[in-house]
Amino acid sequence: VQLQASGGGLVQAGGSLRLSCLAPGRTRISYAWFRQASGKEREFVAVITWSLGSRYYADHVKGRFTISRDNAKNTVYLQMNSLKPEDTAVYYCASRYGDVSDYARTGAYDYWGQGTQVTVSS
Repeated sequence: VQLQASGGGLVQAGGSLRLSCLAPGRTRISYAWFRQASGKEREFVAVITWSLGSRYYADHVKGRFTISRDNAKNTVYLQMNSLKPEDTAVYYCASRYGDVSDYARTGAYDYWGQGTQVTVSS
């Protein structure tokens, strides 16, 4: 199953971007966003679970990023506001069937998108 991430780009600090991740034909899915800065490990950003739509965020994006989903469109979004240069990274969407408890762990997900570059200039 191919996840298609889009919406990355270059933005000035304080600006906003909205990332999208399309997972055609999949239902009952929990979605997450991770990111990987150059030379660093991939890290958890946000997750939205399937059954309750619960949302969890990494501390460094709380209050600035919002994850949401449109089940009719099989799409998950990551609205990123008040962007900082340290948010610069390749952002990946990930998914798994059903709910997820260990949501910050990369191994908890079955499918990954190709990544979209987000660059925040100071």
